[in-house]
Amino acid sequence: MGGALEKLQLWGGFECTVNRVGDRYFDQLAYAGHDERLSDLDLIAELGIRAVRYPVIWERAEAGGELDLRWSDERLQRLRELSIDPVVGLVHHGSGPPHTSLISSCFPEKLAAYATAVARRNPWLDKYTPINEALTTARFSGLYGHWYPHGRDDRTFVRALLTQCQAVVAAMKAVRRVNPAAQLIQTEDMGFTRSTRGLRYQADFENERRWLALDLLAGKVTPQHPLYRYLRKSGASDAELGQLETEPCPVDVIGINYYVTSERFLDERVHLYPRHLIGGNGRQPYADVEAVRVCADGLVGLAAILQSVHERYARPVAITEAHLASSPGQQAAWLSYIWRAALQARERGVYVRGVTVWALLGAFGWDRLVTEGPGTYEPGAFAIVEGGTVETELGAFVRRIANGEQPTTELGWWSQPERLLYPAFECQIRAA
Repeated sequence: MGGALEKLQLWGGFECTVNRVGDRYFDQLAYAGHDERLSDLDLIAELGIRAVRYPVIWERAEAGGELDLRWSDERLQRLRELSIDPVVGLVHHGSGPPHTSLISSCFPEKLAAYATAVARRNPWLDKYTPINEALTTARFSGLYGHWYPHGRDDRTFVRALLTQCQAVVAAMKAVRRVNPAAQLIQTEDMGFTRSTRGLRYQADFENERRWLALDLLAGKVTPQHPLYRYLRKSGASDAELGQLETEPCPVDVIGINYYVTSERFLDERVHLYPRHLIGGNGRQPYADVEAVRVCADGLVGLAAILQSVHERYARPVAITEAHLASSPGQQAAWLSYIWRAALQARERGVYVRGVTVWALLGAFGWDRLVTEGPGTYEPGAFAIVEGGTVETELGAFVRRIANGEQPTTELGWWSQPERLLYPAFECQIRAA
């Protein structure tokens, strides 16, 4: 990496999903009330956070049918006054306004036009995430049927993934016409899948598939790529794959979103698990369960995953989402675990730029995968109480980290024997 590394940075982020289910749009910013509270930004500054993933969401800006950027203009200006560096997000688990979708050929061009409008209004912005978690969004929208356009097949998944990658390329080209120094900070949920011996083939496929969005943007998907034939069989053309190879959009900072649920375990012994965990691949049924609940050796862990990202791409990384749906004490323990893993990875030579305290205002409805409106509320560094914000124990912990402390926490449940909900299995940790 050369030279001394800058200090590990503390970033923040708002759960800002605006996703579509059927003809309904679910808006996390509205649920949290942040759409009406400019003062939230001052509270975040008081925590000591100096960089924030900030939503300038396309679906919200065109909610009335015409482009209206006044809401984001006011908030971006306030962030600037507070000396908080924004990483601007344009689409967050969304599919665009009603006149397009993740499987529409016009999506990349239309997102590029929106990105141009945002950049021209704010030419000082220099960090963008045009589309959050392209691979995860493609899975939820094209493979599992949860979000619009509710596909349940490989062809819809691949089309949604390619459309988003093409849109990231188009959006960054548009932004860089305004600000050539603009950086792409591309986020993705990055876990690891283990399995019984009989499902090793499926685990291997899923561990290869997790790289696809980043590989496509990096120009790594050539005819020699392990999933090239899968992509072609699922509807991708040689021409569009070739264009992404010859005109890549290298990521400046790879954003890793890591949850305790990110690591999975696949098990064909379906009788051991409740029915809602049972799925399959068309070839055989199996349970898909959180690895922490069944693997005797516990998590592979974030430090190992960061190392694998570094070895594959040799780019700076950041943890762009660190959140746990649990008690405030356990949330602080999770953030401490993530922070220590980032420092450990840095000691191994991985340039980890920052750790993002995600869901500063909490999150709504993720226990139902944001398919049924607000649903269950999970507080963050602040809790929403009667339309206002109250700092939580996690918020106080964040403030101490920002002040340079390394506070201790209670033990995390993910490291304790009670984490196991099913018969323990020797999962044999392999390289992440």
